[in-house]
Amino acid sequence: MAAYITREKPFSARWLKAYGFIILGTFILSIGYVYFITPYKIVPGGVYGISIVLHHTFGTPVGLVALFFNIPLVLIGIKLLGPRFGAKTVTGFVLTSVFVDVLSYFSGMEPLVHDNALLAAIFGGVFMGVGVGLIFKSRATSGGTDVLAMIISRQNRMPLGQIMIMVDSVIVILGLVVFGDWEIPLYSWMVIFIMGKVIDVVLQGISYDKTLFIISDQHEQIREKLIVDMRRGGTYIAGEGMFNGSPKKIIFTSVNRREVAMLQDFIHQVDPKAFMTVIEANEILGEGFKSLKDKLED
Repeated sequence: MAAYITREKPFSARWLKAYGFIILGTFILSIGYVYFITPYKIVPGGVYGISIVLHHTFGTPVGLVALFFNIPLVLIGIKLLGPRFGAKTVTGFVLTSVFVDVLSYFSGMEPLVHDNALLAAIFGGVFMGVGVGLIFKSRATSGGTDVLAMIISRQNRMPLGQIMIMVDSVIVILGLVVFGDWEIPLYSWMVIFIMGKVIDVVLQGISYDKTLFIISDQHEQIREKLIVDMRRGGTYIAGEGMFNGSPKKIIFTSVNRREVAMLQDFIHQVDPKAFMTVIEANEILGEGFKSLKDKLED
């Protein structure tokens, strides 16, 4: 998590871009909470899940209560983990609280989609995923239970992702206990799942690229096809057959979805006995694809 925290020179282009992402991300995130999630009592984990439960139980403002939770969590995190969070994370959770309560005031907590909790859960997850994704693109974190998970992870060495799932699930179950409605945790887990997928899309983009591992005795012909006809590169990996111990050359390469079909057709012609593994590539950086420099400047 600390790898996300960076410092930019104030008022530089990178600084303005980072804070632009934070402002836009927190606003979109707040729309998800106010117009889709909170009116239906959906509890999507995190401090806002607790705040939504308290809002529907005692009438407390969602954003303000979340802010009260976030401030001590970050202070404890700074004391135990060091100053990893930075001004951008503080700006993010403060702006989210402000936007949530301002939008709640003007909307009266009326849902954008009436009498359809399923549609609200789907689009709420999308809005929240886009918002958090933009915050992450600014190299900040969203605070809240992220910090709590980091503290727990330091104490027992459990993977951070597992702890976050456990913490969010406990908060989802809290919603079930308080509201007594089995639909709430089901919708809540749906929101958490959709949100996670959308965050990945925002951070990595929609990829149509594939990674291939090809084992063939006709590796030179396949090499010519890749380099000359398709203008793609690749790498030979030395391998050994498990049955007879014969040496093998494994071709490792990355192509787009259209090129997979072209290459499969060619390989079938030159070596019908070839073995090919096609893997979905979430992100490919380097020559012929998006450069690492462009990725870091996003």
